[in-house]
Amino acid sequence: MNYFRNDASSILPAKKDNGGSGRPRKRQKKILVTGGAGFLGSHLCELLLGTGHEVVCVDNFSTGLRRNIAWLKRFDSFRVISHDIVEPIDLEVDEIYNLACPASPPHYQADPIQTTKTCVIGSLNLLELAARHRARILQASTSEVYGDPHVHPQVESYWGNVNPFGPRSCYDEGKRCAETLFFDFHKARGVEIKVVRIFNTYGPRMRPDDGRVVSNFIVQALRGEDITVYGDGSQTRSFCFVDDLIDGFVRVMASPSSLTGPVNLGNPGEFTIGELAEQVIQLTGSRSRIVRQPLPADDPRQRRPDISRATSELGWRPTVDLTEGLAQTIRYFDELLSLPKRQVLEPA
Repeated sequence: MNYFRNDASSILPAKKDNGGSGRPRKRQKKILVTGGAGFLGSHLCELLLGTGHEVVCVDNFSTGLRRNIAWLKRFDSFRVISHDIVEPIDLEVDEIYNLACPASPPHYQADPIQTTKTCVIGSLNLLELAARHRARILQASTSEVYGDPHVHPQVESYWGNVNPFGPRSCYDEGKRCAETLFFDFHKARGVEIKVVRIFNTYGPRMRPDDGRVVSNFIVQALRGEDITVYGDGSQTRSFCFVDDLIDGFVRVMASPSSLTGPVNLGNPGEFTIGELAEQVIQLTGSRSRIVRQPLPADDPRQRRPDISRATSELGWRPTVDLTEGLAQTIRYFDELLSLPKRQVLEPA
């Protein structure tokens, strides 16, 4: 598969039935995706275009890459706006997916005040937009709202164990506050909301400097560098392939208005960080050594979603296992790292 596409045939919507079948057609919607040039956002834009909708991608390109969406610009139904959601925006849309915010610790910790503003003020601006135009709005929240959990696996009713002033709190508490705003707008102003809590997700279009464990391990292995494992490697994570997650987003958005969430979206398969490192080494054929560094502050010891709600309410369950997903992600990074160095992170 070529992850740097030069044709968009794979997402062209099916031809419209113009004669005689009597089957109702789905109404084309105008959908706003904030953070649309990012890892998750670009995959979502692609899927929405492929199902025949008009898509407006909003991104400030602080971590999103123009390369991720460059090939989508040939569609008349795709529009890109360079904008920071900390500032108000007014667009008449039917649905809003709010994916705007750096999600990896190195990126959201680089400017923690801006991260909190994006989570809180950005959400407020988008909720006002949704209220003004009676648009349905989905908030991409995070498993980080559970902090270093005392309940395992994590269920949506668990309130979490979060440090409110630690190095991760700009993101953790910012997302928690955003959830509060969403539910208050729903209760006080009747806004149709959807809140999903994302567990560790990986796949093509992650940045090589993303800083999260899957991309770190793959890039280090492909470069023949030591693989850095923080702590003793016994801490666990559950890894969801991006295609499964995006399918979950769309299912949640299309669900009855009574399902506001929060809904956990993640793969319940649980692996230690040490097991992940060994699998990456095996799949890449790398000779990298595993080296250990101290565990970062507030790093969760366990993380695994209870997806009972997503399964019962949406019929959603991940289908891509870790080995298959890692193989696709490795191919992507292998192709990316073969580009001239100056192009690896440069917008297209």
